[in-house]
Amino acid sequence: MTTHPDVLPHDLIPEALYPTLSTLCAVSIDVAGVIARGTLSGALAEQVGENTDGDNQKALDVMADEMFEAALRGGDVRWYGSEEQEDALLLSENGKYALAIDPLDGSSNIDVNVSIGTIFSIFDTKEGAEESFLRPAKEQIAGGYILYGPATCLVVTFGNGTQQYILDPVKGVFVLVEAAMQVPETSKEFAINASNYRHWTKPVRAYIDDCLEGMNGPRGKDFNMRWVGSLVAETHRILTRGGIFLYPGDSRPGYENGRLRMVYECAPIAFVIEQAGGMATNGEVPILDQQATTLHGRIPLVFGSTDKVQRVADHHTLTA
Repeated sequence: MTTHPDVLPHDLIPEALYPTLSTLCAVSIDVAGVIARGTLSGALAEQVGENTDGDNQKALDVMADEMFEAALRGGDVRWYGSEEQEDALLLSENGKYALAIDPLDGSSNIDVNVSIGTIFSIFDTKEGAEESFLRPAKEQIAGGYILYGPATCLVVTFGNGTQQYILDPVKGVFVLVEAAMQVPETSKEFAINASNYRHWTKPVRAYIDDCLEGMNGPRGKDFNMRWVGSLVAETHRILTRGGIFLYPGDSRPGYENGRLRMVYECAPIAFVIEQAGGMATNGEVPILDQQATTLHGRIPLVFGSTDKVQRVADHHTLTA
């Protein structure tokens, strides 16, 4: 692994994790450069295959995965668990960490120039890959995402608050802009794919119905719906403006547990959100109290401002 000591400030990064974080950030600068060139970098949105769960792989998915894997080899990461790989890879016999990653979240937005990103979770390693990743989400020692949008930014937590860094594209370094992000409580926004309404469970329908009734309903205010299709973009908006995101399980075959993966999507996002004063559940139970049974296992995800997420849980209790 090639370290990049000048890419990220040292101040708030645990010393032991710094080489791994700085490598992730250095690769992300290269990924951001490829994305910024759009089709000048090639057909990034071209389908090149399927991952083990049957989801389409885009050229940029595979490219980003290869870039992160190559850069992390020989460093502090023992086990590398990626959405794009069927099994976890052994990168370093002496590595101290297990890193789970979605190298490129939001693939469906690659060709329409909407924000996409990288999501990652870090655990202390155990001897084998399964025990390293298939454990309670609360055992993460770091979690976060890198957003490729109008600005490239790193949002990360080490269990003592949620930090935000912005890439200065001129100097090629990430700069700390917020040491303690907080999820606002006052937003009137919710994010869900409303086209699936007919498939939702009664508690999810009840919550959204309350929002849609607006001023005349039990919430007593009008709401706006948002849906980007990139988990990192949804997360960043909620961290910035508040609100709630729902990707519930529903009645369609294969959607019983939603479509988001626990280890490298839901767990790190939940960690980031809770460290920013928000809440993240599967609709009822906190994500951080749960664990995956397989590397690519899925789980419903509801996160955002605490009062809104709690109201969804209350609907599940009322209709139980």
